[in-house]
Amino acid sequence: MTANDRPPSRAPSRRGAFSWRRLRALSWKETLQIVRDPSSIAIAFVLPVVLLLIFGFGINLDTSRLGIGVVMEDGGAPARRFAMAIEGSPYVRPVIGASRQEMQTRMDAGEIRGIIVVPADFSRKVLRGHGGAVIQVIADGAEPNTANFVASYAQGILQRWLAADPRGLAGPASAGITLEPRYWFNPTTVSRNYLIPGSISVIMTIIGALLTSLVVAREWERGTMEALLAAPITRTELLLSKILPYYVLGMVALVICVLIATLLMDVPMRGSMLVLFVPASLFLGSALGLGLLLSTVTRDQFDAAQSALNAAFLPAALLSGFIFEIGSMPAVVQAVTYLVPARYFVSILQTLFQAGHIWPVIWLNTLFLLLSAIFWLGFTALKTRRRLDG
Repeated sequence: MTANDRPPSRAPSRRGAFSWRRLRALSWKETLQIVRDPSSIAIAFVLPVVLLLIFGFGINLDTSRLGIGVVMEDGGAPARRFAMAIEGSPYVRPVIGASRQEMQTRMDAGEIRGIIVVPADFSRKVLRGHGGAVIQVIADGAEPNTANFVASYAQGILQRWLAADPRGLAGPASAGITLEPRYWFNPTTVSRNYLIPGSISVIMTIIGALLTSLVVAREWERGTMEALLAAPITRTELLLSKILPYYVLGMVALVICVLIATLLMDVPMRGSMLVLFVPASLFLGSALGLGLLLSTVTRDQFDAAQSALNAAFLPAALLSGFIFEIGSMPAVVQAVTYLVPARYFVSILQTLFQAGHIWPVIWLNTLFLLLSAIFWLGFTALKTRRRLDG
């Protein structure tokens, strides 16, 4: 019998066409693993203890060199000397603006944290000595602690200016000069209105990165990965079966978090859930890709969990702006925060909860999340190519 007379082999190829039936079966298998695996329960109870330790011992909410806009509507001598006092403060980085509208735009974009407005009649009222001179302080109340710093720094600048006025340019009515603080986005300055949106990003990081970091490693430890490699499934089917159940879990957790925040904790939600859906999906894509990558590389659940804790959870909690003010970090650390997807998701969450649809902020951060999701999911597929197809 020649080679041409031999019957063709009927062995199934591992590089077969994509099958939705196989994908559904693999996804259902992974869903059952989520329900039965005790490590998922352990993560749900152990991580809150870790969070309490971080919040109790590792948080410093002090800030310095706050960016504060200064609008000088008055050009008189008392107003100019007060502006010099602002520029001489070691705690403030003044940004001089021509109008309130310009400063409002900058505060919407997060460039400054407050605005000090010296009204047009300030010098006249001070020099006439009849009192009633008002300096308006507008603070970004979306971050209550920072807003209180803005008001306190402005009050301190005023007191130092009045105390160091040897020529008496403050006038006899200096004691009647008052500050009029206003807080935008979070008028009540309730801290949970700022903390709850940021904490959602940490919760989704836990679900996306930490839980998926155990997926492939668990298959290797239990000896089931060889069976999956021998099965007639494609790389796309295997990866999607590991991603889709955790994606659904993450989106359900997002809905639950928003409902609890708005209905139980009275946190205002000024944006739309439909708008939040897209960046949340992209953020989950980044977290899922990173978790699967760590799981594929380590092949050990303990090592994968530790890697995910250091590579995903801690950066999301400490370098996203959720706890610490990024502007107060050293320049090197600020540069590192641009690589943390949670930074962009926290910005979107706080914008939608506190201010609503500020589209330049939402679209720019969504773009970075898209690039991050493409990178992590693509890199994960690249690293698993040889094990699944080769």
